[in-house]
Amino acid sequence: MPFEEKSMLILIAVGEFSVGILGNAFIGLVNFMDWVKNRKIASIDLILMSLAISRIFLLCAILLDCFILVVYPGIYDDNEKMRIIDFFWTLTNYLSVSFATCLSIFYFFKIANFSHPFFLWVKYRIDKVILWTLRVCLVLSVFISLPVTGNLNDNFRPCVKGRKKMNFTWKCGINKDHYASTKVFLNLVTLFPFAVSLFSFLLLILSLWRHTRKMKLSATGHRDPSTEAHVRAMKSVISFLLLFVAYYLAFLIATSSYFMPETELAVIFGELVALIYPSSHSFILILGNNKLRQRALKVLWRVKCIFKGRKI
Repeated sequence: MPFEEKSMLILIAVGEFSVGILGNAFIGLVNFMDWVKNRKIASIDLILMSLAISRIFLLCAILLDCFILVVYPGIYDDNEKMRIIDFFWTLTNYLSVSFATCLSIFYFFKIANFSHPFFLWVKYRIDKVILWTLRVCLVLSVFISLPVTGNLNDNFRPCVKGRKKMNFTWKCGINKDHYASTKVFLNLVTLFPFAVSLFSFLLLILSLWRHTRKMKLSATGHRDPSTEAHVRAMKSVISFLLLFVAYYLAFLIATSSYFMPETELAVIFGELVALIYPSSHSFILILGNNKLRQRALKVLWRVKCIFKGRKI
């Protein structure tokens, strides 16, 4: 690959990485400082902080893999090093998706209105449920990442991305079926939290429809606090769903390159698209959260004053 193309790809990746780190670090820092100050943390803040931290590490894993692929592809011939990087990426990927799903679940139980006994039972215990759900997500992510990454590294990395390209019909073809089944398992597991978020979104739509119909029957204005809360939650969930679809497709491009030799550019493109998901969604969360939005406006005002040379 020409030096100019390498420089351009690295520049784009670093730009996306910097934007993502800025947004997620802001979310994590604000919620952590409030936790230290108040000596307690709300469930929504705990979810946002956990999500921000997981995405910071996910951004680091994607950028590192992209940097190695463009600048030092020879590292892919070292299975031990790549085993660590693959585990790191897989773990942070599952944590990021799982914590985002926890956020969708929290919005659903906090905002939606249903009379089902199970729904009411969870709604009144949502703080404890979310705390245990986050713990379970952490344990399951580690449990899933260990065997999956161990299986992927034997032939996958050196065959596809290493400088010493191996014979696909012999060396890399030995475990091709095994890798295919592992990759299918990896993608199916990732789709489960996505399906949960999609189900929560659909139930939020149903709850909003029933609420607006009730408001019409009682001749009450539609822009009441409950309607506003429904709309804000739905915007957050649907933004996650749309961005995750783009991220998932990019992830498929990167992982499916095993079956298509000499697809270095396709892998890099997939990783650049994958960086958009953890980078942009953080700013959507900031805009949709009153506390984070007010803090962000205050920070922007201070930065503006600094550039103008005023005293704060």
